[in-house]
Amino acid sequence: MTNIFMKKLSRFLFRIHSWFGLATGVFLLLLGLSGSILMFMEELDPIIYRNSLRVKPTGQPLPIDSIYRIITAEYPQLDGIAWLNSEATPEESYHFRLYMNDTRLISYDLGAININQYTGTILRKGRSDDLEVGWIEWIFQFHFSFHLGMPGAALAAIFGLTMLISILTGVVVYRKFIWKVLTFRVKVNRKNWRTVSSDLHRIIGVWSLALNVIIFFTGFWMNLFAFEKKTWDNEVIPTPTNTLAKVSLQNLYQQALQKAPNFTPNYVYLPTQPHRKFNVRGYYNDENRLFSSRNAILFDAYTGKFIGITRYADLSAWEKIEATFHPLHVGNFGGIFLKIVYVIVGLTPGVLSVTGFLLWWRRKLRATRS
Repeated sequence: MTNIFMKKLSRFLFRIHSWFGLATGVFLLLLGLSGSILMFMEELDPIIYRNSLRVKPTGQPLPIDSIYRIITAEYPQLDGIAWLNSEATPEESYHFRLYMNDTRLISYDLGAININQYTGTILRKGRSDDLEVGWIEWIFQFHFSFHLGMPGAALAAIFGLTMLISILTGVVVYRKFIWKVLTFRVKVNRKNWRTVSSDLHRIIGVWSLALNVIIFFTGFWMNLFAFEKKTWDNEVIPTPTNTLAKVSLQNLYQQALQKAPNFTPNYVYLPTQPHRKFNVRGYYNDENRLFSSRNAILFDAYTGKFIGITRYADLSAWEKIEATFHPLHVGNFGGIFLKIVYVIVGLTPGVLSVTGFLLWWRRKLRATRS
């Protein structure tokens, strides 16, 4: 009786595994491919656009306040500005992310601007969804929203969930092969395309299983904001005219570094609306970057008041777990080797989609001939 039940359950889960994989295969391929490219986003962007983004050091860089005024004059209605490369070398231009709002639900309003920090010259600017600032930025926004705004972000979360379901049902369906694959007892039978696709599907699926579960679950979790009514409502509310900071942002930045001398910043948020706070995010030099995503030093940019410092060690148990989701998703906590592993695994959903389709096609041909 138990064997009959397990066979029926396996057939049922196999159908779910197959249909979920077929229905979302193309999108999973695109998510995996774009994610693999983005693993080296910070390295690729300066290389690809080095001719237009490199600068010649001439004296001291302009203070953050001067660059802040240049950006806000160019964009008078912003939700905020983020300085993304505070660790830039003297030859790298300053790179900023722009948080905008065109009051449309079907566009996710991110932009970018690069400025020569010695002269104040704008080197490139524009929205990330129309290739004005390059294809790396375009891919970044595509990866989590398909350039479809809030509906696209929700869709990406749903595809992450379907991939999880496909993986977990695959674990049950191919449970007898898992240990064999891990102990190298399953080899690719090159007899024909059918046997090759079948064995590749099992081998790649097993070896990428754990990391794919992590990547797709964390991606799903980080896009949950797209299911909140408040988030959708805010997307159609016009952004007010900028309210500029009342105190020196350069001074606040220096204060932040003084308050945490062993802190390396990698994200500096410059508010343009009164309800936002100036904050510096980054990692402490004595901690693994897996545990750094909630580190922040906050100030009120309109009064100069120091608000506080948040650290991973001060979080609740659940907050500590959740704080690891972003680094676990992007793989930025283990050096170049881990990034390469993430790139390889990021390509496996596409391979699994192709091999899964071939297996489905084989069964369809058999059914037609019988």
